[in-house]
Amino acid sequence: MSDPAPETATFPAAIAARLRREILTGVLPPGSPIKERDHAERLGVSRTPLREAVRILAKEGLVTLRPLRSPLVADPTRDEALDEVAVLRQLELFGADLACRNATGDEIAAIARLSETVERNHAGGDAVEVFDLDMQMHRLIVAAGHNAALARTHGEYLARLWRIRFMSARQRTDADRVLADHRGMVAALAARDAGAMRRHMESHLDGLVRNVERHFAEARP
Repeated sequence: MSDPAPETATFPAAIAARLRREILTGVLPPGSPIKERDHAERLGVSRTPLREAVRILAKEGLVTLRPLRSPLVADPTRDEALDEVAVLRQLELFGADLACRNATGDEIAAIARLSETVERNHAGGDAVEVFDLDMQMHRLIVAAGHNAALARTHGEYLARLWRIRFMSARQRTDADRVLADHRGMVAALAARDAGAMRRHMESHLDGLVRNVERHFAEARP
């Protein structure tokens, strides 16, 4: 990776995407330091865009910044993760209810296409790319509620839970139920059936809680 022209403002985001993938896949494990000089040399970039990339990841909760010391890959506790999942749950349930009332036909069609893509690729596709599509589907459902404050807050919580959600999803054994929840959410959204939407979303989020708890139980020494 080499530095692009100075006017390319997205270069730190590209570095962040590379580091994000390494964090999600465990190449950079929880608690490991991100030493500026070492990673800049490894990635073939200068320190300034690397530093900006690390700040992006810190805002997402993937990296913990420390004064006068190297940042660390975030390593949340079980209780910290479950507290944030509890907030995310309420945000997504509220967003799903609003989406049933306010989503446009084009927005529902886009969500349906994402659901189909996730289902088509969940078994054999690139794990990070499929996960990104899954999370994009969740973002679009909340965004379809047309409440900017909710969408912004939901995006922040979704980002902070990025790694733990990915790691717990990799371990789940309930893929059939998860995909059925997706289909149910899309059908409920198309029918503007807020009750059915809530039931499918609650099933989906209950599974997330179980997967997060299993992840921490299996990681326990």
